[in-house]
Formats: sequence, C-alpha cells, structure tokens
Amino acid sequence: MPLNPFISFIIIMWIPNFLLTLLILSLLVIIHEGGHFLIARASGIKVLEFSVGMGPAIFSHVSKKNGIRFSVRALPFGGFVQMEGEDGDSEDSDAFYKKPVYKRLATVLAGPVMNILTGFLCMFILVCISTPASTVIYDFQEGAKSPEYGLQAGDKIIKVEGVRVHNGNDLIYEIIYNGQNPLDITVVRDGDTVVLEDVVFPTEESEGIVFGIYDFRLYGPKKTFGNIMSQAFFRSVNSVKMVFDTLKDLVTGRFGVDSFSGPIGMTDTVGEAVSGGFPAVLYLITIISVNLGIMNLLPLPALDGGRILLLIIEGITRKPVNRKVEGYINAAGLIVLLGFMMFITAKDIIKLFK
Repeated sequence: MPLNPFISFIIIMWIPNFLLTLLILSLLVIIHEGGHFLIARASGIKVLEFSVGMGPAIFSHVSKKNGIRFSVRALPFGGFVQMEGEDGDSEDSDAFYKKPVYKRLATVLAGPVMNILTGFLCMFILVCISTPASTVIYDFQEGAKSPEYGLQAGDKIIKVEGVRVHNGNDLIYEIIYNGQNPLDITVVRDGDTVVLEDVVFPTEESEGIVFGIYDFRLYGPKKTFGNIMSQAFFRSVNSVKMVFDTLKDLVTGRFGVDSFSGPIGMTDTVGEAVSGGFPAVLYLITIISVNLGIMNLLPLPALDGGRILLLIIEGITRKPVNRKVEGYINAAGLIVLLGFMMFITAKDIIKLFK
C-alpha cells in the first residue's frame, strides 16, 4: 500500500533535518555539560551522572573506573551533570556543597562559558572561510531608498542610531533590527564626520514583525590576520547583543511566544541553513551556542544563572541559603522549565501540520 504523499514528504524532507537538529543540539549540550563535568572533577567534586536529554533514560552505562553513570534520556531538551550533595545533604567530603564557594561557582559557570567560547570559535572559523564585509558603501541596489535621504557610495558608516558598527555584519544587523523606522546614520565622508538624520530603508514584514532591509552593497576588506581577528571578535559580540535584543523584545512584546522553538520548530531553520552550505550551518551553530550560554546565565531557578545568584549571595553574606529551600526552588523551576518545553514542542507540532 503506497504511503500518503504528505507522509512521504515528511520522511524524505523533514526527518533528516530533524535528526541534524538533534545532532547539533546534542553536541552543544555535551559541550555545556562537559564544562560542568570537567571543572567539577578538577575541583574534587564527586560526579554521579552525566546525562544528555531529560526524562526517562533510554541508554545508561556506569563506568567501572569512576562509578559515574552516563545516560541518554528520552526528551531531547538539555541535559545535566548530577553531583553528590548538589540539592540535598550528604556525608561525603567530596559533596558539591562542602566545597569552597569559588570552586562551586567555577563549576556552575563552566557550562555557559563553554557554549559562549564554542560560539566564538565557530565564528572565527566562519570568518576565515567567508568573505568579510566592511562598512564602506560600494554601490546601491536597484530601487534603493536610502540614497534619497543622503547616503552616498564611498560613505563609511560608523554609527546607526548612535550604535557603533565595526563591520558589515554589525551594520546590516542594526538596519534589519531597527530599520522599520527612519534611522540616524553617522558616516565618514571625505575625511569629515557627517550625521544623516531620518534615513529611510525598505521594509519587510514576517509573521507580523516589520524589519528593515539594507539596500546597498559593501566593499570587502582585504583578509589579514588582524582583520580576521577583529571581524571574529566583533561578530561574536554582536551575536551576544542579538540574544539580549531578543530578550528585550520578548518583554516589550515585539516578539511573542511564537518566536520560541524547540528541536521540531528549529528543523525548518536548520534545513534552510543546510541549503545555504557549510557556512550557513556554522553560523546557525554559532547563534544557537551563544544563545544557550547566555540563556543559562539568566538568574532563574533550574538554570545555571539561578544557582550562580545563590552562590554570589553566599559569597557576600558568608552564609549559605537554606539547602531545603534551595532544593524546593530548583525543583519548582525544573517543573516549570519542563512544562514550558512540552508547551513549545506541542506548539511546534501543531504548526507543522497547519
């Protein structure tokens, strides 16, 4: 009996991208949890389990060498490193809470830091294999609007709405992000600094959100080691800025809950990146990795940032937070987090069949 054409399409086109999405997320989770794991071990903290995924275990192995359990769990969201005495009392001298604050803080920070460093490394590789862009305008696209408001070929754009731009990616991002409104553009022209007020760019609407469109082409600077390092650094910083801009827009309402996606919702994005080749996939990995690192630093229960906040408080007051209270907070936060993940997954599945 032949398969339904829609199901055939899902199998042929969607499943490979979904598996690639899981592979990318799993790799980044391993890197994140690997940071916790390595620093915990270096700090003399007893590790009980290293897990990729959440929920019931579908694979588990206990090392005969050190007794650590390595697990893969059913839900492809996140992971964890379970340490002795992390959320409860323990008589073991190597329990997490019995170690000095600085060792515990380093252990908790290691996960997000590893993701951010991974993003920076991927960005460096990306700059090495791609053509960088300067902020100097080469010419304009057909039907461009911005020349009507004063932009000229040869202008070196240094600021957009007062924000310093260091390379073409910075520049393009600021126009896309803020270009739904007229922008003040600061340029260097014939050695002089000129401020062009209320420059208008074309716009485009996607899922109810209006974005600006840059309407010019930029010179590509000569590749040197210094230029590559500069591009990689500032593009990495810009990727961090993107995360905070997104968080701000979630609070202000510019972006809604539909902007959140789990592995299922990310599949289309990964598919588009694959069609763009290795550089597009590498850029996507960079953004996801930096996002994972920054989001985990937020001071929320069940996230690394929540524990970091409690450790900072302990370091300042020299008095630990009540362990039972901390355990209840983390357990409640974990329940909320898992519930949110299930909600996002359900939303992605419903969207898939619309």
